[in-house]
Amino acid sequence: MISVVILGAGNVATHLFNAFDNADAIFVNQWFNRSISRLRSYKNKVEIIDDVSQLKDADVYIIAVSDDAIANLSKQLLFENRLVVHTSGTVNIHDLDKKNRRGVFYPLQTFSKSAALNFADVPICIEAIDKADLKTLKALAKAIGSKSHKVNTEQRKALHLAAVFVNNFTNQLYRVAHEITEGEGVEFDILKPLILETAKKVQNLSPYMAQTGPAKRNDKKTIKKHIELLKKEQHKAIYELLTANIQQTHGVSTGATAQSKKK
Repeated sequence: MISVVILGAGNVATHLFNAFDNADAIFVNQWFNRSISRLRSYKNKVEIIDDVSQLKDADVYIIAVSDDAIANLSKQLLFENRLVVHTSGTVNIHDLDKKNRRGVFYPLQTFSKSAALNFADVPICIEAIDKADLKTLKALAKAIGSKSHKVNTEQRKALHLAAVFVNNFTNQLYRVAHEITEGEGVEFDILKPLILETAKKVQNLSPYMAQTGPAKRNDKKTIKKHIELLKKEQHKAIYELLTANIQQTHGVSTGATAQSKKK
């Protein structure tokens, strides 16, 4: 049985608690947050506290707060030589106070409190200074059904950056598409099978091989019509930037157009 204390009450902390609470091999000793009112609904499931001096012994202390607050919170912990980890994709492991054993337990997934999540679909990126602690984090991930991946800080930062492209930026493109369909009174839902198929394709093909569309074909007439249809200048800029990037990636020749502009 792995005993855990969670520090923080955001999306990641909430999903981790739910996963831990349902795992036979994990016991959540306590849940800490400075504003205890955010934890009131869990008081019958776990001991909730708002004072770091009340923290009990545990195998792992998981700091799941905003990136800017991690270092300061780790310094406020009154104990020493215990395993303290954070859940950030970008914060260095050495930002944790060195009075304790340090590690990272980074779930690479998008978290919303209102959306249920199966941790079998959540890869956990783990890092630790000590080999024994790495084994503990690996066991913690396994207990909630997640596959763990040993990565160093620089690799984790690269994964987080890539995640912004595949999740946050992609979601914003969904928002642009929603504005376009909404503007013409067309249901956005009609696009959902395409969204799913696009995600499905990269399970078996590289993104490079999966690419289709007018930019890759260098279909100049369609590209021109699309730009003319876009009402917002910001949307036009996004379309042109992505089109140019796809063409560069796939070696599409746009030389004739470029030369004519120079003349």
